[in-house]
Amino acid sequence: MPNGVKIVHRWTPSPVAYVGVMVGAGTRDEQPAENGMAHYIEHCVFKGTNHHSARQIIHAIEGIGGEINAYTTKEETTFYAAILAEHVQLTLHLIAEMLLEPSFKKEETDKERMVILDEIESYNDSPSELIYDDFENLVFAGSSLAQPILGTRKTLRHLSSKPDYARRWMAEHYTPERMVIFCQGNVKPEKIFRIAEREFGNLNRNPRNPRLPGNLGINSAERERSFKKHTHQVHAMLGGRAYPLGHEKQLALFLLNNILGGGSLNSRLNLSLRESRGLVYTVESTYTPLSDTGYWCVYWACDPEDYTQSLELIAHEQEILRTKPLSDSALHHALQQLRGQLAISAQNQENSALAMAKSMLYHGSAPEWQETFAKIAQTSAQSLQDVANDLFCDQNRYILTYN
Repeated sequence: MPNGVKIVHRWTPSPVAYVGVMVGAGTRDEQPAENGMAHYIEHCVFKGTNHHSARQIIHAIEGIGGEINAYTTKEETTFYAAILAEHVQLTLHLIAEMLLEPSFKKEETDKERMVILDEIESYNDSPSELIYDDFENLVFAGSSLAQPILGTRKTLRHLSSKPDYARRWMAEHYTPERMVIFCQGNVKPEKIFRIAEREFGNLNRNPRNPRLPGNLGINSAERERSFKKHTHQVHAMLGGRAYPLGHEKQLALFLLNNILGGGSLNSRLNLSLRESRGLVYTVESTYTPLSDTGYWCVYWACDPEDYTQSLELIAHEQEILRTKPLSDSALHHALQQLRGQLAISAQNQENSALAMAKSMLYHGSAPEWQETFAKIAQTSAQSLQDVANDLFCDQNRYILTYN
């Protein structure tokens, strides 16, 4: 749009449409004293607007059988709903109202602060989830990327004590250049464009605020960290920095991660640690690219006496990927497996719509899965080995454990 708001639409024959707004503002845009602001706003805009109460918003969507949702990451905040395609106009109008005219009534935001505090405690009781936040804190120490998405008790008290604080933060970060309106379903694109123009066309273009730096130099002061959590098992994470979104080696790492410990039972780590030796119930590797940096990690949980052996086996599998290029047959099978996974994932309309919005936010385009796979299919065994040597090295190795 002329003011910088992006619109992306994908037609599907499904009578269910996913429609929403993704905003390029998240935890990394927060100063230390306002940590948790992006997530706090995500909650509070549901508590009412200048025209509708929280109950009216919920009933408007759920009364037509829809589901409205939102989430916050380190770099984005997203508001969206699943509804019958005929209700797209009503839904996008309500989401626009929530983002552009939130009321932030103190009695409502105070209640939501208590909800978030309960969410923090629930998170603290789940080591398999909390460990990702603590690991990011280790890998990105000194950066706003190290801050927890939910914030802390102290910062939440600070945020909720100033009713206009959140409104000012939204005005600064919820700018047209950071917004993507997205829709996937049986809706004509012209209809989405008209609605988007009506709801968001009057927003004034603003210069994009520069983000706080995330791609800092490697933190050499602390490479290992351990916390006493009094859990029965050891929860552990090994990893390091990785390529950002749009990097020329991003797709190769995506494939390499899938081979090493992606979500399949035939991943190398699952076969080595679980199937062959019974050391773990869960072991998985993850690659998380961000706008100007990223990280890879391997998470596992095991009995304390099995920790050292598990760590050695993970390092061994990584060393094989560093020193032995995949055979033509192994590379072919890895590509065929990923091709099927991408095709199946694309059938999940919710995930597909959100991935489409994120691609539009950072790249200005949203390719179909077949286009993405065609690029991945050009990956050679040598390039995978190069990526493994880039990242699976001692200089890029952080370890976090919960004991």
